[in-house]
Parts: sequence; structure tokens; C-alpha cells
Amino acid sequence: MSRAPEFIALSDAAVRAVAGTNSRHVALIEDAFGVLVETPGGGVSLSGDARARGQAKKAVQTIAERADQGLEVGDADVRVAIGQARSGTASLGAGQTLPVGRRGQVAPKTPNQAKYLDALKQCELVFGLGPAGTGKTFLAVAHGAGLLLSGAVDRLIVSRPAVEAGERLGFLPGDLNEKVDPYMAPVWEALTDILGADQLRRRREKGEIEVAPIAFLRGRTLSHAFVIVDEAQNASRAQMKMVLTRLGEGARMAVTGDPTQIDLPHPNDSGLAHAVGLLEGVKGIAVTRFEAEDVVRHPLVERIVRAYDADAARRGRTV
Repeated sequence: MSRAPEFIALSDAAVRAVAGTNSRHVALIEDAFGVLVETPGGGVSLSGDARARGQAKKAVQTIAERADQGLEVGDADVRVAIGQARSGTASLGAGQTLPVGRRGQVAPKTPNQAKYLDALKQCELVFGLGPAGTGKTFLAVAHGAGLLLSGAVDRLIVSRPAVEAGERLGFLPGDLNEKVDPYMAPVWEALTDILGADQLRRRREKGEIEVAPIAFLRGRTLSHAFVIVDEAQNASRAQMKMVLTRLGEGARMAVTGDPTQIDLPHPNDSGLAHAVGLLEGVKGIAVTRFEAEDVVRHPLVERIVRAYDADAARRGRTV
């Protein structure tokens, strides 16, 4: 096989994205495929055997496509591009971007994330199931924020069941809002990342954005709103039925959770798997299942998820 270098002409933005800060992205690509990556100007040069060059070229082109769309390219995006090149998965097109995001547009990083965004656009109720770090909540928040900013909905409501891993809200100091806000911190962080602190504060003060425990939704009809039920694996069957039946005119809902991370005293009481089993296939409802390869946090998170999945398989559990 020929080992002659192959040159790929790219835009300046794409070359910077492929190189990464202090050549971090180049190092990831070289380690993944056993090739030499150089950026001589006007593009990228790949040296190595033909098969390795071919896979590296696919990864480089995926990264370049993302950069040319004006999207941010981080280490996680490079790892996803490498994974897609290895598996032969097609790169994601430009039509999936959401016009929100404090640091630019929000776009899916994996095929399952793209499928999830498609479902959110097309269906009134979407379940997003999978491990931590797969973007279930972040993408739902981004989609909901986009609907709010465009005027498609009047409110964005994010709710979580008030079940804690080892601690109780009642022992926290302060009034009810002060007790609840720390528990909702992951949601506030996502909203701040997408909208920015100032816009989030203004819209929260106007009542356009509400974050509250599931119990606060009882007895309400949620009309013209995008509702996100986060950490839904910790909702009981009764709570899940209650929240799913809150949908009113012009409302849509995303329900996200990890069925392997149930903090209820009796895990079989979880309403998430029960609801999916009852409702999957019903018109207007979609289910997206994320896997370890969809993890876009630290690369160690993917390996941790795979280790736990392997342990569950050895024990004969289905999740």
C-alpha cells in the first residue's frame, strides 16, 4: 500500500478546527488512526497506510464540515468524528442546527442526537433514554429555548422529581425556592449556557421560564408550553401519569432519564420504563435510546458507562 501523503484542501476555519488548541485535535486523530497529520497551509496532509489515511480523511472532513457551518469544535466533536469514521457512520448534515446558544448554534454531535432532535421537532411527546453525558437534557432545553425565542410556545417549563441520592431537601437551609434551586442546578446551568445569564433572568422574571419539582405541576394544565421532565427515572408511576396528562393545547413534552440510575427506595416503582412500555408506538410519541458511544463528556465517562453496562449484562439484568 502507498504511504505517499494525501493533501486535503480546507478553509482556514476548518484547518484551525482540525488542528485544535496546541494541536490537541491533531494528536487525537494521529493516536486513533496511526497516521501523521500536518497542516502546511490551505489544508491538511495525511501520511500513513491507505486504510488509515482513508479513515482519518473521513474524520477530518466531518470536523471540517462542522467548522464550515460555524459550529464550535471541541475534543468531544473530534472523538465523535473519529468514531463515525471507524464505524462508517455518515456525518451529520447542516439541517440539524438550532439557532440558539450563547457560544453559537447548537448542533447534534452523534446520529442518535440527530434522531432525537428530529423526534422533538415532529412529535408532541418524546422520551430520551440513556446514560449520563449523552446530551438528553441539554438538547431538549436547546430545542425548547428555540421554540420560546421563535414564539412557537409561550413558556418553557422544566421539572424534575424531588428525589435525592442520599440527601433530603428538607435539611437544606432557606425557603422553598432556596431549597429547590440547588437541586435544579443542572437545569439552570444548561439554560445559562444556551441563553446567557441576563436573558435567562429576564425571561424567568417574566414567567416565560419555570423550573420546579414535579409536585408543583399537579392540578395544572400546561398549554402553549414546551415541558421537559428531567431525571424521569426517579418519578413514580403515579407521578409519571400525572405529569404526562398535564399537556394542554399547543403543548409539547420531552421526558429524559437514565433507567440505570434510579434513586427511588423501590426501583421497580419507577414510572419511566413503565410509561415507555405502555406508550412506545402510540401516534405522536417517539422514543430515542442513547448508547455509550453517544457520551460527549469526558472520554472517561464513556468507558465508565461501558463498564457498568458490561457488569449489568453479566448479571443478566436488562435496563
